[in-house]
Parts: sequence; structure tokens; C-alpha cells
Amino acid sequence: MKIEKTSELGFCFGVRRAISILERVARERGGIETLGAIVHNQQVLDKLTEIGVRVAGSIDDIRGNNVVTSAHGVSPELQAELQARQIDIIDTTCPFVQRAQRAARKLARAGFSVIVYGDKEHPEVKGILGWAGGKGRATLDEGFVSRLEPLPRRLGILSQTTQVPAHFARFAGRLIEAAFTRDSEVRVIDTICHDIRRRQAAAVDLARGVDLMVIIGGRDSANTHRLAELCSAVTPTYLVETADEIEPSWLQGKHHIGVTAGASTAEPTINEVLTRLETLALG
Repeated sequence: MKIEKTSELGFCFGVRRAISILERVARERGGIETLGAIVHNQQVLDKLTEIGVRVAGSIDDIRGNNVVTSAHGVSPELQAELQARQIDIIDTTCPFVQRAQRAARKLARAGFSVIVYGDKEHPEVKGILGWAGGKGRATLDEGFVSRLEPLPRRLGILSQTTQVPAHFARFAGRLIEAAFTRDSEVRVIDTICHDIRRRQAAAVDLARGVDLMVIIGGRDSANTHRLAELCSAVTPTYLVETADEIEPSWLQGKHHIGVTAGASTAEPTINEVLTRLETLALG
């Protein structure tokens, strides 16, 4: 049995940067709080707890005078509320998320109604909408804009950074079709992360040549779910958080196993999965 991993897996640039900042601050100060999970991966969060990192579920849950905001970013309103409470902010927002935030702000200030292709409950999307200054909406429904009455004359379209490029292109195309029947102006900005784009392409490329794909990552991780979604359309696919979740029955009759991981999955977790697969393959 052959076990093959993709060329693009493990921490992305934004996650690596955020965790590096958090680890440095935690060690310098003997501990630190984060406002929400810095990344959506429980194994990473458990490891950070060992160096004194505490997750505050809300602003009211913050105990100290310093807080680290997550790689997903926050809204200007949330930043202002923290500052009003005299809480110093250590910002680890991913640069690709910052780009989406700036795009939303620029569109809103130019008079566009902002449509974000993404999960409206995801922290990143909530933050982006905040930068749109109340002029934004988030949805994954391609028919959403056609039901708006009246339809905004100027539409700005951008994406959550971890969405699938082809899905975003189709979404934007449908919105353009709906808008151009009503004398509208449309501006589309591609805000999908370059790293996520390469990771998705590498995963699908590998999935086409294997009997089974194993995706490693947190079940709350949006980018991990996108990988599982894409690969499952090509070959049988399982999403696991840890090596212990792998069932020997999955490998029966399989000769070539592909492995990839979400952008917030640590290397030790990936290695543990690879080791278990290799052990099961030896029987």
C-alpha cells in the first residue's frame, strides 16, 4: 500500500505567523489571553494552554489588560470596545484577511453595498462585515441578491478567504447576471488566500489518483471542510482530527492513500496520522 501526502499541507503563513506571535508574547509575559480561539484546531489550542494561553469566550470574559485577537480578525467596533475598556490589543490577523477587510471598507466608502461570499457565522466573515460599516451582507446563496428589493444599484462582491475559487466565481457570475438586468454597477474583488488556493488544488490533484483521501484538521475549521468537500467529489474521503479516529476498515481493498491537512493543523498531528496509516498498512 502506498501512502502519499500533498505538497501543500500544515500551517499556512497566516496561522504560522499568528501562533509565533502568540507563543512569543505568552513566554515573555508568563501567559496571555486570546479573544476566542486563535485558530480552529483543538490540538493546537491544547498545546498553547501548556505555555499559559487562556481563551476568553467574550470581551466580558477577559481578565487582564492585554488580549491577543485571532488570525481570523475582528471588526473595528470590537477593536473600539476593547480600547474603551483600556485593554491593549495584540493583533495577529492574517494579512490575507486584512486585505479582505480593506477591500470591504474601500467598497463601502465608495458607495457599494458589500456582498461577502462566506459563512455569516464565521469569525472572519463577521469581522469583514464590520469593516463594511453596516453596508455588508454575507451569504453562500447564489439567489440571494435577486430577492433584494430594491436591488442596490452598486454591488461590491468579495469572498471569505478560505472559500473555493470556482464556487466564488460561479457565485459572482450569478450576481452579475441578476444585477445587469437592473442598471447596476458591480465590482468583484478576489480575496481568496493564495495559500488556500494552492492547498485546494494540490489536494484535488492527489485525490484524482488515489483510492482514499484522509483530511486532517479541526471540525470547526472552514478551510479543512473545503478540502474534504473538494476531495469527496473525486474519491472516498474521511476527515479526522487525530490519528486515533482512523478505522482499519477504511483501508480494506485500498492500495493508494492520499493525505492532506488544513491550514491550522500542526505538523506533529500530521506525522501521527501518517504513522498510524503506515502501521495499519503493514497489517
